[in-house]
Amino acid sequence: MFRFQPSGVATAVALLAALCAQHAMAQSEAAQAGAQPAESAEALPTVTVRASADASAQGLSPAYAGGQVARGGRAGILGTRDNMDTPFSITAYTNELIQDKQARSVGDVLQNDPTVRVARGFGNFQESYFIRGFTLSSDDVAYNGLYSLLPRQYIATELFERVEVLRGASAFLNGASPSSSGLGGSINLLPKRAPNEPLNRVTVSLDGNGTMGTVSADIARRFGPDQSTGIRVNAALRDGGTGVDDEYGNLGLLAVGLDWRSRDVRLSGDIGYQDHKLRRTRTNVTLGNATFPVTAVPSTPDNDTNWAQDWSYSNERDVFGTLRAEYDINDSLTAWAAYGLRYGSEANSLANVTLVNAASGAAIASRFDNTRKDHVQTGEVGLRGKFKTGAVGHDWVVSWSSFELDKKNAYATSPGRTTSAPTAGLDTNLFNPVDSIRPALTSFHNDLSDPALQGRTRLSSWALGDTLSMLGDDLLLTLGLRHQEIYTVSYAYSSGLGASAPYDSQRTSPLIGIVYKLGKQLSVYGNYVEGLSQGATAPSTASNFGETLAPYVSRQKEVGLKYDAGRFGASVALFSTNKPRNAATLGGVFRNEGQDRHRGLEVTVQGTPMRGLKVLGGGTWLDAEQADTSSATTEGKRVIGVPRFQSTVGAEWDVPGASGLALDGRLVYTGASYANATNTLKVPGWTRVDVGARYVTDVQGRVVTLRARVENLADRDYWSSVGGYPGAGYLAAGAPRTFGLSASVDF
Repeated sequence: MFRFQPSGVATAVALLAALCAQHAMAQSEAAQAGAQPAESAEALPTVTVRASADASAQGLSPAYAGGQVARGGRAGILGTRDNMDTPFSITAYTNELIQDKQARSVGDVLQNDPTVRVARGFGNFQESYFIRGFTLSSDDVAYNGLYSLLPRQYIATELFERVEVLRGASAFLNGASPSSSGLGGSINLLPKRAPNEPLNRVTVSLDGNGTMGTVSADIARRFGPDQSTGIRVNAALRDGGTGVDDEYGNLGLLAVGLDWRSRDVRLSGDIGYQDHKLRRTRTNVTLGNATFPVTAVPSTPDNDTNWAQDWSYSNERDVFGTLRAEYDINDSLTAWAAYGLRYGSEANSLANVTLVNAASGAAIASRFDNTRKDHVQTGEVGLRGKFKTGAVGHDWVVSWSSFELDKKNAYATSPGRTTSAPTAGLDTNLFNPVDSIRPALTSFHNDLSDPALQGRTRLSSWALGDTLSMLGDDLLLTLGLRHQEIYTVSYAYSSGLGASAPYDSQRTSPLIGIVYKLGKQLSVYGNYVEGLSQGATAPSTASNFGETLAPYVSRQKEVGLKYDAGRFGASVALFSTNKPRNAATLGGVFRNEGQDRHRGLEVTVQGTPMRGLKVLGGGTWLDAEQADTSSATTEGKRVIGVPRFQSTVGAEWDVPGASGLALDGRLVYTGASYANATNTLKVPGWTRVDVGARYVTDVQGRVVTLRARVENLADRDYWSSVGGYPGAGYLAAGAPRTFGLSASVDF
């Protein structure tokens, strides 16, 4: 068993910060010693500060033409790279797009991505994301490059500047994720930083057909003679109903971002607080169970119908913070360190629905209450540098990272319906919901008011990478290795004893990536990269009870083409990823059996192909099948929740002759998918149209931006997602036609 020392990262950050402070003091003393008379101060050149979200010399990747996406994004420990120089598919969505689409969460932003589909997490209202047909839970979303620091159920957009999507496996780039998801891609959120000009912005909005109101403030300043110090404060209050009957939400948020930089030193820090409450939020729908099987998928109820119980709720509260420091030791060597932590608490009272008759909509439910507390510490330290060997340039990096999660859990249930208890549980109906009196809890597992330790996760890794540039930088070859150690242990409810033997394993994951520039406008690339997640532990019903299997390793091969004409860009990626299937007990032995094979083609476009017109979107073709399953009922069948084709196409048009007025439209299409492994429950595909308008004007010297939006313009009823947790095929219903209005004032 390896020993994890979380204090080591914090100590490294503190030492580097102290070194940076000492360097800053020396600079200040030198400046004072050589200060010029006040009369000459006006002759000093103006300093332009490029505020960096990640305290790096690279800074934010510049926005691409049209301002909706950036020219590049963060490629894990390789840092921020231009898309044309990167052997991966990356899209970074900007704050401009977030505001113009009136996005409220990460999921709202990713509705614009043709390669991603938003789903529900398992058993609650957590967002999860299908990327290349693999799920990524919101637990595994990174914040400024560090995992699991933001709220795990819902992440409000006021907390971040950009949403970066890296498609494909990324064990080398980012390390193994804490929840073992993300084999098809990763998401990194960048915090906000103070811009060069002072910012005072207040936004008032009405959402959910005018029943939910939001007031937010975004204030930023830079200080000092060279504007080296920045502070940005974001606050938001949201309260009211949604377009779904009797569904309510409440959000309180405060975030502060700080940054300081000199010639050789960059520091940044963030602290945030989010309090999110849901009342009677519409639940997932499970299609039967072993006791009550169903053989068909129900038609979609009216999109504003709410089958949640009126006493159900979900509360989440999080406090989190990060600190980053970067120091240029010399012109070709830079050291960095980062540290982050989060304290999170959750409390839920749920009554998720299980369908028992698809034709009539008859369903059952039971009460499930749970509480959870998370304590996360994570960080990394590293060096990056440059040198040359003859005509070959080297851009190298070495790093060490760690992650620690302690989670406390407790839950309690009311009796559920079984064949031996035919009258237990709650009766309801998808088409005509039935409100029930809140049943009493009868089975308790740990104390709801004081949840006990239920699990620990410890991740530790080191990585070494080098990008070799040849042929005048037209050929870029990236090589890398990351050695990952994974340690987890689970504790039984009530007893507090180990539920199984601790999991302790390790694996070295390679990376090979190549980019060849065929000209200034065209790059061809390829990569081989692996994904890594912890193996499963044999249950008590298996003869090898307690044995932990080797880590799951997914292997990805990808080739692609990128085109950049300056104001219009496009990319094509062809990929294949193999992932071992979830283990099963076969012949009394718990072992890995079969694999999921995901092969696909992605096409993306962005930019301004003509004056006054912005485009953003593309399409994804996916062939995701189960292979080598040793079962004729599943062999060759499609993976749960993954359509063969999905597409998002958006356009924005500046209306000629109407200065400041722009209209936009977005079409979202998702093909049919299956809700079970045997592919007997087929869920229809769907198409949704969203439209919006924006008007920017000047009112008494203040910039005023008015926005209006209608999502699901045709008010279509549809099942918006299938699953969101490996092996599960529950359904989530799409929202009704939803109107949104907002007004922002800069003063």
